[in-house]
Amino acid sequence: MSTGAADGAAHAPTDAAAWDQRYAAAPLWGSSPNVFVVQHTAGLPVGHARDVAAGDGRHALWLASRGWQVEALDFSAAGIERGRAVAERLATEGALTGSIDWRVADATTVEPEPDTADLVVMAYLHLPAPAAREAITRAAASLAPGGTFVLVAHDRTNLTDGTGGPQDAALLPDPGTVAATLTAAGLRVTVAEVASRPVDGADRPALDTVVVAVRPAT
Repeated sequence: MSTGAADGAAHAPTDAAAWDQRYAAAPLWGSSPNVFVVQHTAGLPVGHARDVAAGDGRHALWLASRGWQVEALDFSAAGIERGRAVAERLATEGALTGSIDWRVADATTVEPEPDTADLVVMAYLHLPAPAAREAITRAAASLAPGGTFVLVAHDRTNLTDGTGGPQDAALLPDPGTVAATLTAAGLRVTVAEVASRPVDGADRPALDTVVVAVRPAT
């Protein structure tokens, strides 16, 4: 599940059936990865990645094009099927040097295998605070020692000072809250900021929570 203007939509349904309808109707996010996901992952050694709330897979596809072995999970079966279809086409064109394991799963209830991911990406997953904490904590548990966690979401200040994204403050995070959740999960936070992202055709940018953390090597 992903949400946000230019990176999503103004209204953020939180049930799988609603997202199935949206993904079945049309592609939602385009094919380009988010600028902050690229910024904080492009220099990492290729390995095993987990794209949590992958939607129709733009980040999983980008990572696989760079050689990553990716697990892409989302609770929308229609989103996963759309991503799988694109991956099959790109694979026949030789555009994917890595692989993607597509999985229908809810980020708040999935039981990830611990210490298996060199990279976890969580982009634009917007949930009420208790569910968001649960999803982040579960995703963090899958991160191997030395691995990197990258979270990007519409920031709470986007409501008043930015463009697009969910218009419900209860669904919007801030860097401090996300950082605290990751710290409690045993990760070391290296970036926790509100970052400005230009939006085509808008008078002002979108404001995103960007948090990067690593699991200390043992």
